[in-house]
Amino acid sequence: MLTDIGLVAAKDLRVEWRSRVTLSQVLPIALLVLVLFGFALDANRPVLDAATAGLFWMTVLFVGLIAVQRSTSIETTDGARRALLLAGIDPAAVFLGKALAVAVQLLFVEIVLVGGIIVLYDATVESIPLLFATLLVATVGISAAGTLLGALVAGVRARETVLPLLLLPILAPVLIGATRAFDDALGTVAVDGWAWLGLLAGFGAINIGLGTLAYGVLLEET
Repeated sequence: MLTDIGLVAAKDLRVEWRSRVTLSQVLPIALLVLVLFGFALDANRPVLDAATAGLFWMTVLFVGLIAVQRSTSIETTDGARRALLLAGIDPAAVFLGKALAVAVQLLFVEIVLVGGIIVLYDATVESIPLLFATLLVATVGISAAGTLLGALVAGVRARETVLPLLLLPILAPVLIGATRAFDDALGTVAVDGWAWLGLLAGFGAINIGLGTLAYGVLLEET
């Protein structure tokens, strides 16, 4: 199963690497969003400092939505989804492989965006372990939920607009938990970031469990 997960993830990442969409389009847009937020709030520096974590994760959700939409479109082009079924790969391995590919792309963008908030917003990191743990755990939750819902709407004609309507409300707990944990990591708000990280881990575990159980049915129906 680990081999199958690696094959599916490598396939999606290879497609992404050849297209260069994340590197040449998504990443510049994400950095531009941070710049625009900075210009909008620069006149009120205390507000910008307090909102840094929230602005960061709003940008990440935007990038995650694009990554999930591209991951879904890969399997709906030229009968690729049917080919996966005929290949005999365990649907759970397909789900985990596609979620892993989305997570790798998100982590790459997130690391660059961390540098962006340090340079653009003059943010300081007080807890590096908490910051990177939050990046990892929140990314797992986003990629797992996105991959599952991406399979759910794969057969819908207007999936580009339906997916955000379904995914963004479900990811609200990730936005809240990751923002609170980042507030602690950046030292902007006195909260227990590790407790919020535990809630994020629970959300990710639930989505991984649901995905491994339901992805096969969704793959066949769509």
